[in-house]
Amino acid sequence: MQIPCRVVNNVSEIRNYTLNFGPQHPAAHGVLRLVLEMDGETIERADPHIGLLHRATEKLMESKPYNQNIPYMDRLDYVSTMTNEHGYVLALEKMLGVTPPIRAQYIRVLFDEITRILNHLMWLGAHALDIGAMTVFLYAFREREDLMDVYEAISGARLHAAYYRPGGVYRDLPERMPYYQTSKWHNQKEVDRLNANRQGSMLDFIEDFTNRFPNFVDEYETLLTENRIWKQRTVGVGVVSPERALQMGFSGPMLRGSGIEWDLRKTQPYEVYDQLDFDIPVGATGDCYDRYLVRIEEFRQSNNIIKQCIEWLRENPGPVMLENHKLTPPKREEMKGDMESLIHHFKLFTEGYSLPEGEVYAAVEHPKGEFGIYLVSDGANKPYRLKIRAPGFAHLAALDEMTRGHMLADVVAIIGTQDIVFGEVDR
Repeated sequence: MQIPCRVVNNVSEIRNYTLNFGPQHPAAHGVLRLVLEMDGETIERADPHIGLLHRATEKLMESKPYNQNIPYMDRLDYVSTMTNEHGYVLALEKMLGVTPPIRAQYIRVLFDEITRILNHLMWLGAHALDIGAMTVFLYAFREREDLMDVYEAISGARLHAAYYRPGGVYRDLPERMPYYQTSKWHNQKEVDRLNANRQGSMLDFIEDFTNRFPNFVDEYETLLTENRIWKQRTVGVGVVSPERALQMGFSGPMLRGSGIEWDLRKTQPYEVYDQLDFDIPVGATGDCYDRYLVRIEEFRQSNNIIKQCIEWLRENPGPVMLENHKLTPPKREEMKGDMESLIHHFKLFTEGYSLPEGEVYAAVEHPKGEFGIYLVSDGANKPYRLKIRAPGFAHLAALDEMTRGHMLADVVAIIGTQDIVFGEVDR
């Protein structure tokens, strides 16, 4: 890399120069353009430019009925789809003054934690790949495949689930998982091996995953935790003090990595989190390595929560949706044979429902931090104003401060540790 300079009175004067990082950079984690002011290889200033992806989600949601906006949530942070839906659905339920059946609440918590594992697997694989460790990426996607199959079995989609609804969830857990079929990619022997843990219900399949997953986490730790290259790239990089983390609006693993034990599942419990047993991991020094350790421990804690949900769901059948057909659609067989049910179905899917006038804020502990929905209603069937509090936005704003004084290669580690997905940042 050449440093621009000019000769003044026979003395070379070295000037800073700017460098574009992105927008199509393999480590940019979305359409991020970062303008770096460099002094040699040292960063003096980092200016994140957003607006290259802008999809106007908040504005679009003001033109659609409340129930038709749920799929927009999936497309914000497309790695943590169901937790996004959860925040929006909680805001609607708070305004409507309804509480979903207890079984639906347990199913929501189950899928929130499955989503947390999915998110952290994606983060771990991409973060390690950015820094130069390729094997972890392949391992993480091996586990993601099982959980994406669960998404597909419950909602019909592997990514954009649209499974949560005001008043409950779309449907109860299926009695069996879909089977692999023989094809030109899989012979009978391979298919039998793949279907071995699919012989029971979906809960059996998820339980089988939770029994295997702790060993997989041990594998990730074997590859990374004491790896000297990994530690050289993450220890002491992007340090944020507890006080500064609070001032900059950090949340989730970014805040807990700086040593502050703040988690909405404990501090402002929603659904059935107050009835479950789990710990909140925190870091000590607030560097990239601490944030890595926090997320690794969150793998284990989420696995533990999923086990508790499976145990409860096995023993407690029941409804997963409210019977109020002003909010929830009637069963298909009712709709086919009963005129009133047909009207309810038609009205619900064309006009939706109206919320009382007022405003509400609801938040969930998203895998990346606090995901909040601020909703203003004027009494109509669509939002008057909807503002999304996305965790990644506050973290990206701190990028300048976190990278100053570091080398160019450290920018990649710091973007990775923030776990940014641009869909929610530039909404």
